[in-house]
Amino acid sequence: MVLVLILALDTSSPNGSLAVLRDEKVIGVISTLAEETYSSRMFRHLEFLLQELSLKLTDFDLFAVAAGPGSFTGVRVGLAAAKGWAEVYGKPVVGISVLEAIAAQSHSTATVLVAASDARRGEVYFGVYRREKDSLALEGEECVSRPEEFLRTIAARPGSAEFSIVSPSPEMLIAALSRIEMERLPLPRVERVSSVLAPVIGQLGYRRARGGDVSDALTLDANYIRRTDAEVHAKRQ
Repeated sequence: MVLVLILALDTSSPNGSLAVLRDEKVIGVISTLAEETYSSRMFRHLEFLLQELSLKLTDFDLFAVAAGPGSFTGVRVGLAAAKGWAEVYGKPVVGISVLEAIAAQSHSTATVLVAASDARRGEVYFGVYRREKDSLALEGEECVSRPEEFLRTIAARPGSAEFSIVSPSPEMLIAALSRIEMERLPLPRVERVSSVLAPVIGQLGYRRARGGDVSDALTLDANYIRRTDAEVHAKRQ
């Protein structure tokens, strides 16, 4: 039985999470909401969780980690930790999109799911996923835009009224939704899901690994979507 250790950062909000799974069954999870960035307390949580479950890092067969989009620092720290464990213990690692983990939580019967998360700076990360059997297929690329631009983009898609927007923070869309509704554009319903993503990332990682879709410390990479603040500043200069 595969034991999966998941290090996942909720990089769209101040909280993050860690979970331990045995196959797809969650046997432990820890998440807190604090002003301190999750990457700075992640290892304290890891030590606590391993002690509670009487486990060591050497016990795990697979590491799964949120690969972005989100906080540049948070994503980097999470990936560095997962890649380090994969290298040291000679185990595979899987990077899972934060937006896919959001979409995977939907209880909607819609075929098309639009995952959205808070990108800060008054922007939204989003990705359009289509259900295919027991998996989700990304249509096009994950993007970042202003909330109104995002909603207009979705409303312009054929059959958009049959879609479902899935988000752990739908309140970021409320003001934009009100303005768009005045334009009488067809908008999908918005479904709130949990911001605790580690258990879902672990389940998605396990399914990927079962299909042979894994990485190693060298090939695992981040999905930032937009440039860092330093790159934006340099371009302006």
